[in-house]
Amino acid sequence: MNLPYAEPYKIKMVESIKRSTIEQRKKWIKEADFNLFNLASDKVFIDLLTDSGTGAMSDNQWAAMMSGDESYAGSSSFLKLKEVVQKITGFKYFLPTHQGRAAENVLFSAMVKEGDLVPGNSHFDTTKGHIEFRKATAVDCTIDEAFDTANLHPFKGNVNLDKLEKVLNENSKENIPFVILTITCNSSGGQPMSMENIQAVSRLCKSYEIPLFFDSARFAENAYFIKKREKGYQNKSIKEIARAIFDCGDGMTMSAKKDGLVNMGGFIALNDEEVYKKATVFNIMYEGFITYGGMNGRDMAALAVGLDEATEFDYLESRIEQVSYLGEKLIEHNIPVQQPIGGHAIFIDANKFVPTIPRDEYRAQALAIELYIIGGIRGVEIGTVLADRDPFTRKNRYPELELVRLAIPRRTYSQNHMDYIAAVLKNIYDSRDEAKTGYKIIDEAPIMRHFTVKFEKI
Repeated sequence: MNLPYAEPYKIKMVESIKRSTIEQRKKWIKEADFNLFNLASDKVFIDLLTDSGTGAMSDNQWAAMMSGDESYAGSSSFLKLKEVVQKITGFKYFLPTHQGRAAENVLFSAMVKEGDLVPGNSHFDTTKGHIEFRKATAVDCTIDEAFDTANLHPFKGNVNLDKLEKVLNENSKENIPFVILTITCNSSGGQPMSMENIQAVSRLCKSYEIPLFFDSARFAENAYFIKKREKGYQNKSIKEIARAIFDCGDGMTMSAKKDGLVNMGGFIALNDEEVYKKATVFNIMYEGFITYGGMNGRDMAALAVGLDEATEFDYLESRIEQVSYLGEKLIEHNIPVQQPIGGHAIFIDANKFVPTIPRDEYRAQALAIELYIIGGIRGVEIGTVLADRDPFTRKNRYPELELVRLAIPRRTYSQNHMDYIAAVLKNIYDSRDEAKTGYKIIDEAPIMRHFTVKFEKI
C-alpha cells in the first residue's frame, strides 16, 4: 500500500492554547470593536491572522541564536547573514531591516517620488500604502484569471504583459522608478508566478530600461510551485530555481518573517551601488546602523539558518501540503475558495459565500467575524476594508475579490487543527442564508485603515 505523508520533523516543545465559549467570543469581539486585530491572543483558539513571524523555529535556529553577535557595527552575525543572502539571491549589496514594510520604507524613500507609477501584480497593502503615502500610484497588471476563484490557472500571480507594456509605453521612464513583482502574490490568494512570466517581465523591463524588483516574502514557496508545476524545472533544486528568479531582477525587499522562518526581520538586496548608497542613508535614519538595521545579532543568526532551511524541498513540501490539505477539505464541503490552493493560506471567496450581505457592509469582514465567534478562529479580511479608500475621492475601493484569508503559520498547527477549521467553516456555510446584514465603519485611519478600524454591527 502507498504510505501516508509524514512531516519531516518531530515536536520538541508545545505551547498551550485556550478554549472559550461562543458567548465569551461574542463579548470579546464586540469589546474589540469587531476588529480581529484588536483581540488579545489568549482569546483566540487557532490564530490564522497571518503567517508573518508566527511560525516555529527549528532547533538549529535556536542554537544559532545562542551564538548571536550583538556588536553595534560589523557583527559576525551580520556577515554570516550577508553571505547567505548573497549565495541565495546573487545580489551584491545587502541592508538588514527589522521587517518587510521597513525594507519597503527604506527602498521607496530612496526611489519613489510624488507622481510616480509603480506597476506590479496585485501589490500587497503595505506596498501600496508606502507608494500612496508618497503620492505615487500602484498600477495592478495581474492577469484577469486571478480574479476568478474557480479558474484553475496554475500561475495566477502572473503579470498580463500587455497591461504592463501599456503602462511602460504610455508613461515616461522617469516616472516609473521600478516594476515590482510579489512572489507569491498574496493579494490574489498566495498565487505563484511562473518562471516564464518572470523572465518575460524582466525582458520587457530591460527593453524600457526600468528596474525590476521583487517583493520576496514567499519566494521559496514560489520556487516550489515552479518546480511542481512548470515544465523543465522538476529536476532543479529550490535554491537553483530561486537564484534563477533573482537573476531576472535588480533587487528585492524581504519580509523574513515568512520564508526566512523567523519571528522578526527583513532586508533589502540590490545590484545597483547608487541605489544602495541612497538607501543606506534612510536605513540609518529609520532602522539603525547598516550592519544591524533594527535586528538583534541573534535574530540575524537565526535568519541565516532559516533562509537555508526554507529553501529545501522537504520543508516546503510539508508546509505547502498542509495548506493544500485544508483547502481540499473545504472544497469537499463545497466552500468557495481561491483555486488552485496557494502557498501560505486559504482564501475564502466571500462574494460566493455570503452574497446576501451587501458589499458596502463589508461581507468579508462579516464572515471573518463569524468564523471567530463560532470557532475561535482568527483570520483576516482581504477585501474592501483592506483596499482602503481612494486617496483622492476618499470613496471606498471595491476590489474584484472579497476574501477571508486563513494564513497557516509554519510548523505550528497539526492536521487535527486543519480538520477543526474545516468543520467550523462547514457549519457556517450550511447556515449562510441566515446572514443578511454586515457592519459599518465608525472610525478609521486615513491610510492602511484595516489594522485599527472600528466597526459597529448593523
